[in-house]
Amino acid sequence: MQQKDTPLAFPKRFFFGASTSAHQVEGNNHNNWSVWELESAKTLAKSAEYKLADLPVWDEVKDDAIDPDNYVSGEAIDHYSRYQLDLALAEKLNMNAFRFSIEWSRIEPEPGVWNREAIDHYRDYIREIKRRGMEPLPTLYHWTVPVWFSEMGGFEHKGNIKFFTRFAEKVIDEYHEDFRYITTINEPDTVISHGYITLDHPPQQRSYLKAFLVYRNLLRAHKAIYNYAHKKSRRLKVGFTKSYAWVRAGDDRLITRLAVRVDLWVRDDVVIRYVRRKCDFLGVNYYFSDRHIGVGINNENTKVNDLGWDMRPEDLKHVLIRLRKWKKPIIITETGVADHRDEHRKWWIAQTLAAVHGAIHAGVDVFGYLHWSLLDNFEWAYGRWPRFGLIGVDYKNGLKRTVRPSAIWYGKLISKMKG
Repeated sequence: MQQKDTPLAFPKRFFFGASTSAHQVEGNNHNNWSVWELESAKTLAKSAEYKLADLPVWDEVKDDAIDPDNYVSGEAIDHYSRYQLDLALAEKLNMNAFRFSIEWSRIEPEPGVWNREAIDHYRDYIREIKRRGMEPLPTLYHWTVPVWFSEMGGFEHKGNIKFFTRFAEKVIDEYHEDFRYITTINEPDTVISHGYITLDHPPQQRSYLKAFLVYRNLLRAHKAIYNYAHKKSRRLKVGFTKSYAWVRAGDDRLITRLAVRVDLWVRDDVVIRYVRRKCDFLGVNYYFSDRHIGVGINNENTKVNDLGWDMRPEDLKHVLIRLRKWKKPIIITETGVADHRDEHRKWWIAQTLAAVHGAIHAGVDVFGYLHWSLLDNFEWAYGRWPRFGLIGVDYKNGLKRTVRPSAIWYGKLISKMKG
């Protein structure tokens, strides 16, 4: 597949598409992240060179990375207003599925106050996805919450779970006839690691206890939403998404092999075991592998993306085969590459699809591949400069959209595979 565009054989109803998240694309949100951005923009800009100067693209992104405005989402890419244009581009790329998130702070800006305009917007949005021939795949929590919920301590407190499940129930009540699949939580592992351990995401409070409580409460919320969804409609499929890496040994020492086993058990097995009976499918987000040398992680980094992440898309096959033991259908909810020159994206997609194809032939039930991302977007604490989009966005020219060559190739490949 690396040498030719000959399509691989995938199941007839396989989903080929892309993903987004509300805060990263919509623009003009008011939530815990937008508040944190305003508080942190100057600090992030001042520390950018110290943190990022070793990146291979530093000279090309420096001007953006040291600009405080880079770290404030603002209008983002104005997808909230331009979604019809963006979904039309996805349709032209032959996609039959589209993943997005529903912004809680828009639906419930104040406790118990439902914003009818926002509710109607997302109904129109979902129906536009369907009108374009794509399966809508909504996510309920993609890292952002209303300010009022954050001020209450968010998911740090068990008693606050009910507020999120109330929002989830409202979404299901309003839209359940318009979609078949719903993801409750996106990457709770990333939420706790960056928010409570490495401290580069809000709330920036170093606490292993709070990290544990937040993770546990997110999982509890997932299970409660699963129960409600299945009472509401038998046709709904409820999934849970986390990030996965292929964790492997870099040498044959016993300490290294033990470290790999413990790492995988903590990262994956404990969590999946907790939710598996309340989960219709697993969402897999994959961006890199981790190589253990002893108890530490030391990756080769022979080929890296713009963020300096080691690129090993072929290792997704190992992740999927390992997940086979849970006997759950799997969808690739995110995988992609920061690549502003569009040099690696075609290769990444080809290698990833080959890995998925290999996993399917090994008996793994994979029913979809969603590339991250449909469009360039606001990449959280990195701001705007990382370019993950199949479709480029020109921030200096009215947010003009440009379909990248890799996207055109992906669209043609989808057509061949679906044909």
